[in-house]
Order: sequence, then structure tokens, then C-alpha cells
Amino acid sequence: MDLLHVVWLALLQGLTEFLPISSSAHLILAPALLGWADQGIAFDVAVHVGTLIAVVAYFRHDIRAMFFAWLGSLGGKGLTPPALLAWGVIVATIPAALAGLLFKGWIETVLRSPLVIAGATIFFGLVLLWADKTCTQARDDTQLGWRDFIVIGLAQALALIPGTSRSGITMTAGLALGLTREAAARFSFLMSIPIIVASGLGVVKDMVEDTGPVDYTALGLGTLIAAVSAFICIHYFLAYIQKIGMLPFVIYRVLLGLLLFAVFI
Repeated sequence: MDLLHVVWLALLQGLTEFLPISSSAHLILAPALLGWADQGIAFDVAVHVGTLIAVVAYFRHDIRAMFFAWLGSLGGKGLTPPALLAWGVIVATIPAALAGLLFKGWIETVLRSPLVIAGATIFFGLVLLWADKTCTQARDDTQLGWRDFIVIGLAQALALIPGTSRSGITMTAGLALGLTREAAARFSFLMSIPIIVASGLGVVKDMVEDTGPVDYTALGLGTLIAAVSAFICIHYFLAYIQKIGMLPFVIYRVLLGLLLFAVFI
């Protein structure tokens, strides 16, 4: 891969994975719009590993507390807030996992259209704006219950539609359930861990079956850039989202969707 392509695509993955603007849409569209060759399966794995490293590093203390509390709940020590949150991440992952298994082929063929991405980018952006402007935002993520986990999990399944944005739709669901912006974002980011692992393992399987050459320098650099940029993105997003709200991201989504309609219709 060209070094410039490695840098830009890794930055694109790192920055868009956790912003409510759809990383999958950007990775699909960037090579198409810029006339670049497809980056390949191995590179997709590398940048996903980078974003996984970032989210695990950022939430390492939360993850540790949740993991040991979850183990305690299995041993009969009750559902403490960290244990419930850990169970919530598991429960909320199930709908997307099932939908991915059932509709993977259809999604990767029929729905990878620029027009589908454009429509989903605009529509779900406007839904995000509605949730951000009209819902109460009075709860934090420690107040989530089983119904909330199921609703957010079902919303996450919609992110299989390119252009929807996994983080965007789960934040939308969180806001609609009364979470603050920061709480909705935190739970969305924690939910990303099993999803990134699952999608990465799926791509690894495809990579193992691919007999083409592997550019390990590009993979290593892509992983590093994606990890650093994603870590920075998570930090500043959580620091400022309560102040700035979702409107800047919605405006970006609408403009991007309109651009795609103009280019591809």
C-alpha cells in the first residue's frame, strides 16, 4: 500500500469508529471517491485491532472492575452496578451478532451501495438530532436496566446497514432512553469492544483464506495510527460532548449524504 493511503485510512478508521458518523461508510467511500485501490482484508483487520487497543486502553479500569464484578455475579455475589453493566454489554451485543450471522451476505452485497449509505447517513443523523434535542438526558450509565440493554442492543443491530453508524445509533438509543450525552457515549464505547472483536475475527477468517501477499509494514503502521487517533478521539469526545451536543455531527452527516447523492445519482 502507498504510505499516504495507509496514514489517511488508518486516521479515518481511528477517528470515525467512535464518532457518530459511520466508520464503515467512510472506509467504503474513501477509496471509491479518491480512486484508490481497495486496501484489502488484512489492512481492515489491522485498523480494527488499533481501535480495539484504544478503547480497551482508555476504559481499562472500568473494564477490569466490570470483569471481576461479572465473575462475582456468577459466583453468587449479586449484581453490583459494574456487574450489571458487564451483563448489559453482553445482552446488548446479542441482537447485532445474530443479525450479522443471518444477514451478512445480503448486507455485504445489496447494502454496500453509495445511495444506501447516503440515505442512512442523513436519516439516522436526523434521528440522532431528534433524540439529542427532545429527550430528558437525566440518567447515567449506572442506572441502565435490562429493558434498556435490549433496546440499545436492537438499535446496534441497525448499524449493520452501512451509513447508520454503530456509535451513532447506540448513542441515539441511549439518549432516547434518557441518558446524558456522556453516559450514552460511554456505554456505546464499551459496547464496541465485543463487536470490534467479533467483526475482526470474521475478517481474520477471510484473511487466512486469502493467499495474496501481506504488507506487514503497512499493517503495523495502520494499527499504530488507528490506535493513537482513536484514543485521542475517545478522550476529547467524552470531554466535550456534553457541551457541544450532537448538532455538529448531524450537520456533517447531512452534508455528506447530500454530497453522495449528488455524486452517485
